[in-house]
Amino acid sequence: MQKTWRSHVMLAYSLAILAFLYVPLVILAMYSFNDSRINAVWTGFTLKWYEHLFNNRRVLEALINTLIIGFASTIVSTSLGTIAAIALHRYKYKMQNFINGMVYLPILIPEIVMGLSLLVLFSQAQIPLGKVSLILAHITFCLSFVVITVGARLDGMRTEYEQAASDLYATPWQCFRYVTLPLVMPGIVAGALIAFTLSIDDFVISFFVAGPNSTTLPLYIYAMVKRGISPEINALSTLMMTVEIILVLLAECLQPSHKAKAKN
Repeated sequence: MQKTWRSHVMLAYSLAILAFLYVPLVILAMYSFNDSRINAVWTGFTLKWYEHLFNNRRVLEALINTLIIGFASTIVSTSLGTIAAIALHRYKYKMQNFINGMVYLPILIPEIVMGLSLLVLFSQAQIPLGKVSLILAHITFCLSFVVITVGARLDGMRTEYEQAASDLYATPWQCFRYVTLPLVMPGIVAGALIAFTLSIDDFVISFFVAGPNSTTLPLYIYAMVKRGISPEINALSTLMMTVEIILVLLAECLQPSHKAKAKN
């Protein structure tokens, strides 16, 4: 009886935490369909704020910048992160624990510190602020997430397949191309989705290293909020939130489950 009571309390506590996290997002999405410009009053359902949003030239420019930066940083960070994860998993180095710890450092460092340090670096290297600086900055903090995601996939992968391929006279490249890469591909795709989600969602680091003609959607939303909250902000935030939820769910589906790891 006492165990059942505790389980009910924990369930209620968990639901309260989830409600605290997600109810504001639901309210924001709901008021993006509100016919009134005043968010506190519901006057009817409409899609006109989404129409205004797609007819806004500045929003489209910010969207294009966000997609260009997101795709470029995702491709580079996924490629470099996959190579680094395979190297860290397959080979042994001196001070390997230190190297593995350094992989987590960009995740642990506060974003405002990383943004400021990257701004100083670009200034000293005389790299102009713009799309290039944004792509380099996004690669910097997305790389660690890719290494960790691909590394988790490699840790749960059986090595017997590679050994069997080698016994059948497969070259190292053939072994990687036809055995290792297909097995690790779910982790690579999951890492790419996480990197893209982080890139299109980043504000703090982008705020430091963005140039005048490289405004991203998070930066544009911040500029709109300073002029006052309008339903267009709700609509834009809802679209971004929907895309990010889809990407995170896809990444989660591609992650190896605990049961699969146990079988391996």
